Amino acid sequence: MASLKSIKKRINSVQSTKKITRAMKMVASAKVRASETAVKASRPYAMELYHMFERLLNSVGTFSSDTLKIKRAVDNYPKLLEKREFKTVGLFAITSNKGLAGAYSSNVVKATVKRIKELKEQGIGVKVFVAGQKGVSMLQRRLATLNCSLEKKYFSVVDTPDAMGAREIAEDMAEYYVDGRIDKIEIITTRFRNMVSYSVDKWPILPLDGIKDNHEKITDNIIEPLMEFTPDKHHILQKVVPMYITDIIYQALLEAKASELASRMTAMSAATSNAEKIIHDLSIQYNKLRQAAITNEIIEVISGANSQRK
Repeated sequence: MASLKSIKKRINSVQSTKKITRAMKMVASAKVRASETAVKASRPYAMELYHMFERLLNSVGTFSSDTLKIKRAVDNYPKLLEKREFKTVGLFAITSNKGLAGAYSSNVVKATVKRIKELKEQGIGVKVFVAGQKGVSMLQRRLATLNCSLEKKYFSVVDTPDAMGAREIAEDMAEYYVDGRIDKIEIITTRFRNMVSYSVDKWPILPLDGIKDNHEKITDNIIEPLMEFTPDKHHILQKVVPMYITDIIYQALLEAKASELASRMTAMSAATSNAEKIIHDLSIQYNKLRQAAITNEIIEVISGANSQRK
């Protein structure tokens, strides 16, 4: 049976843990509000960019790189629009660098592993790109058994999503696609819903005709304006395509960060509540033992007094 000293020691330990989880909950709560604002502010821009890009593609018709100066793979828009047979698919999984966020990273990893198995069953090869230390550590143990390679890792962009980090990832993805090392790229990320919920989603990136799944479709009865190009349409597309791919990745990173913080806030709130319950139960146990010890002492004193009278 536990002693009063051991129970008191455990109560103090749980109280210390409670202080940490409560502080982490407050920090996550403050950060998730800022992250939620960033996500909601970026969605209208992403939507309008998609609509503009779709109208632009419909207006251009034939794609050509004859007049273009191509320095990076992401500038080679005709190649990025090229359709070909899917022999190898690239999966970009976005997880977190830190733990204590509930099942956030493990949910993304499970979805990634599930997608790998689906593609393997179809005879399609898979190359994996991972953002976040948690995803790297969890996936490295599984990819060897799934006969997949971990191509690139990204860490800093997970903690502070920005356009520069998204552009770097977009250039890597475009390089793999243009070189023919992969024939399709999908993002495995989370869609932020609200403070207490998110969903794991699969977003296609390349080829570009597959990205309609990430956005709402344009209403059929909208009258499309006449589009004139200055300079020519190919140079405009060369600028718009990298911008659009980068924005998809940036949006995915923002959604993932907000989901991570929401999951951490929920997890720390649950941990704090559990700590309070444990402290309550231990306090009852401590008081019972203390009362029993006091009662035993009283009985011993009375017994001793009675024995002396005899």
